[in-house]
Amino acid sequence: MNITKESVDALNAVVKVDIIAEDYQSKVEQVLKDYRKKANIPGFRKGHVPMGMVKKQYGKSVMIDEVNKLLQESLNKFLVEEKLDILGNPLPKISEEFSWDAETLSFEFELGLAPEFDVNFKSKKKVTQYNITVNDELIDKEVENLQSRYGKMSAVEVIGENTNVTGTFSNEEKEIDKKSTISISDIKGKTNAKKFLGKKVGDVVELKTKGLFNDDHKFIGALGISQDDAKDLDVKVQFTIEETTEIELADLDQELFDKLFPNGDVKTVTELRAKIKEDAEKQFQQQADQQLLNAVTEHLIENTEFDLPSEFLQKWLATAGEKELSQEEAEEEYKKSEKGLRYQLIQDKIMRDNEIKLDYAELKEYAKGFIRTQMAQFGNMNPEDSELEDIAGRILSNQEEAKRLQDQLVSQKLLEFYKEEMTFKTKDVSYEDFIKEVYK
Repeated sequence: MNITKESVDALNAVVKVDIIAEDYQSKVEQVLKDYRKKANIPGFRKGHVPMGMVKKQYGKSVMIDEVNKLLQESLNKFLVEEKLDILGNPLPKISEEFSWDAETLSFEFELGLAPEFDVNFKSKKKVTQYNITVNDELIDKEVENLQSRYGKMSAVEVIGENTNVTGTFSNEEKEIDKKSTISISDIKGKTNAKKFLGKKVGDVVELKTKGLFNDDHKFIGALGISQDDAKDLDVKVQFTIEETTEIELADLDQELFDKLFPNGDVKTVTELRAKIKEDAEKQFQQQADQQLLNAVTEHLIENTEFDLPSEFLQKWLATAGEKELSQEEAEEEYKKSEKGLRYQLIQDKIMRDNEIKLDYAELKEYAKGFIRTQMAQFGNMNPEDSELEDIAGRILSNQEEAKRLQDQLVSQKLLEFYKEEMTFKTKDVSYEDFIKEVYK
């Protein structure tokens, strides 16, 4: 057998594999002997069928099968030994002149090669790193939310801006007759909200359905209509008020503090506000870190220039899936996947060049930390390590779950690396401004 590689250019190559009878003949003979032992042909005792008959009936198919096995094994071994960093899989080149009866069987495979490039972490264009600040206004709002969550519902005579109203929506033509509870804060626009203000039980409010609610799902639920009907619904409905209630905010006392923090950490309003601030800062830091990782990813893709064997990759994508794609479909699929492929190459190089690795033991510890956090949310603050080990082992035995946790851990390691290697443009923002700037 002879295997050679010919470079087409820096990103494409062709591997040629020449196979002669001596390379596969002994394997073919052994398989045919096994066939002979098992062959059940009328007129012959089992195991006594003439070898010539066995070869005539099975010889060609066995030879083709053994050559394909040898071809795959040899090609894979060659790629490893030559340390070829390929993209996709080798693509066989079809030759019209090929014959299984030739003395030398010649096979050719196209290869797409990974590009050589450098990653620059010292770009003049800086990535923005957000520091989300927790201001008094946000803490005030969260304190009120907690008071509301643990408050008491009580009836009120007159509807105000914070009233919850129970009543029936009706429209005879559209067969709407739905009893619902809504909050005045759910109503869209001051004009509609004002129609409720000052009203009492027994009053009827006439409303237009178009643009009535801030949230489409609440609109669908409140009127009891389908999603399709809700799209273009523009009629008048009557809302008959049957009950009006408001939440009486819970007092900021030890009873509330103990409900929020059963371990007794909070004893004063000052300590409550400090705890809210601490928890918010942790949550915001996670969001800021995720945004930073996304921003660095985009930055590296935009500022790391290299070519890809695009023509080869489109040909490979056309045949890689369960369904073969047309040339146009393969081009479209390549456009969708190119950005992800570029970052995967960049990420692999960063990890390889900087020896960023993770092993199973490290992944298991990360999984245990993830499980411990989940259990804490359900009140189990001190699980046994043996229990964590058992759960982590089960999770990591699931290939999809293991891959998800591995990706998270890799992202965490890369973010730590980026923070050490890159210089960012820092910006202090409130949470509201962060949302506006990042998710505008």
